[in-house]
Amino acid sequence: MSEESGLTYSVYDTDHMTPAEIYGHVLAQLGEERKDLVALTADLAKSTKIGKFGEKHPERFFNVGIAEQNLFGIAAGLALAGYVPFVSTFAVFASLRAGEQVRTDICYQNLDCKIIATHSGLSFGTAGSTHHCTEDLAVMRSFANMTVVVPADGIETANAVRASLDRPGPLYMRIGRGFEQTVYEKENYDFEIGKAVTMHEGSDITVIACGPCVLQALEAAKELKESQGIEVRVLNMHTIKPIDREAIIEAVNDTRKIITVENHSVIGGLGSAVAEVITEEGKSCRLKRLGIPDVFAIVGQTDDLYNLYKIDAEGITEAVAEMLGKEVEEDDDWEDEL
Repeated sequence: MSEESGLTYSVYDTDHMTPAEIYGHVLAQLGEERKDLVALTADLAKSTKIGKFGEKHPERFFNVGIAEQNLFGIAAGLALAGYVPFVSTFAVFASLRAGEQVRTDICYQNLDCKIIATHSGLSFGTAGSTHHCTEDLAVMRSFANMTVVVPADGIETANAVRASLDRPGPLYMRIGRGFEQTVYEKENYDFEIGKAVTMHEGSDITVIACGPCVLQALEAAKELKESQGIEVRVLNMHTIKPIDREAIIEAVNDTRKIITVENHSVIGGLGSAVAEVITEEGKSCRLKRLGIPDVFAIVGQTDDLYNLYKIDAEGITEAVAEMLGKEVEEDDDWEDEL
C-alpha cells in the first residue's frame, strides 16, 4: 500500500520487519486517526520501536528516562485525563520492576492503558537472567482487570494492537526481541481477542501454543503428518486472559491428548491456564506442558535455548511421540471422570 493510504507498510513488507517494527508503524498510523493516543517509554524508544510514534507525533510522545515505575504512574495519570496511553519497555521491566505500579496505579483503577512489552521470554537470550523474562504471563494474568495477549508474529501483533483499542481497560501484550519469523501470510484471518485460531487440523493430539512457539508447533505438525501420518491439531492461543475455554474443551473432547508450548516458565503461564480450564470442567486427558522448567535459564542464543528447553519443533515432535505412546481412556462417558 502507498503512503497516501495512511499505511506505512504493507503485508508484503512483514518478512523484512520485526513484530516490534510493525507495532511501531501501526501505532504511528493509529495516532493519525486517534488524537487521544499517547505513547510512553523509559529510554527504550529505539529498542522497542515505539519511537516511530514519536517521530510522527512528537507532541504526544514521552520518554521518562530509566524510571520504569514512574513510567506507569505517568501513564495512569494520562489515562485518568482521558488519553489512551501505549507504554513500551522490556517485558522484564514492565512485569517485575514496575509490577506494583501496573497493579495498583493501572489495574486497580481499571484504566485504559496498553502495555506493549518487548524482549519477552528468552528472546534476549544472550543478555542473561536480568533480561530474560519467563515470569511475566504468570504475573500479569493474576492482576484483576488485565487482558493478556501473546501474538505469534508481526501480522498478529498489528491485528492485536488495532483490536486493543476496542477493548477498554488494561492490556498487556508481549512480543520478542525482533528476530521471530512470520507465521501468517495475510492479515484478514478473523483475529479476535479471546478466541484461539486453529492453525492446523488434527484429531490425534492437540498442541496449544502461543507467541513464537506457534510456528514451532506448525512445523512439528507438518513434519509428523508427512513422515508418520499423525494428525496434530495446532491452536494459536494468542490470548492468555481471557482464555478460549471453548476451544480447549473441544480439543480435549476430540483428541484427549494436549500439549502446551510457550516461551515462558511452565509455572503460571499458558500451560497453567489450560490446565485450570480442563480441571474446572472436570475433564480427564493426557496433558504435558512444554516451557522453561523451574530454573533460571542459562545464557545463550535464542534458538539454542529453545532447543535446550524443548520448545522448538524437535522438542514438540518428541513430546507428541511420547504422548501418543501413553494410554488414554477412549469412552465418551465423562461421568466417571468427575
